[in-house]
Amino acid sequence: MIHTFTLTSSVYLYINNYNYTFMETNSEILINEKIIDFFQWSDSFDYLVIKQLSHIKSNWELMWNHDEKKYEPEENSFAKMINDLVVELSKLSPPNNYHDNEDRLVEFCKDNLDWNIEKKGNRWICVDYTSILEQGAFDDIDELNLLLAANGRVKAALDRGQMHFDDMEKSHRKMLADVLAIILYHRNNRT
Repeated sequence: MIHTFTLTSSVYLYINNYNYTFMETNSEILINEKIIDFFQWSDSFDYLVIKQLSHIKSNWELMWNHDEKKYEPEENSFAKMINDLVVELSKLSPPNNYHDNEDRLVEFCKDNLDWNIEKKGNRWICVDYTSILEQGAFDDIDELNLLLAANGRVKAALDRGQMHFDDMEKSHRKMLADVLAIILYHRNNRT
């Protein structure tokens, strides 16, 4: 069930009992330039995000267009999808706790796939957390939980003074890369 409604200056989307907020002012969705800048001209983004998808599109090395401030779309590349994804992320309001969005995907696997997954404190005990998110995303309408998780991870990095993808702490950068790769994987399979 999807409902959209507007209150004051934000758009609210209600999907399956969860609320999502998108930034909006005067009917024009705002773009958070800090998020755009966070992903620009990275040394490690293509290696960490795109290379793991090279079996789908073999051109995994991204070229940065300095004039247009985006990755150069090329044949057999995810560059256009990445540019679109970065803009989409920049329009979201960060969730209060991005782990809740990831938890919904893990809970789906636990409840529907009968996987041996257990939560201890704030950590999931499982074989491969990334694979679980990937499988859980099959139930994620338009990858909204993954988008919010990615947006929240970027906001957490920015709040800690890590103003660029390459500046992130290594394990957090790897987790964000995996979440972004899962989004691209699912979206590529829909096209």
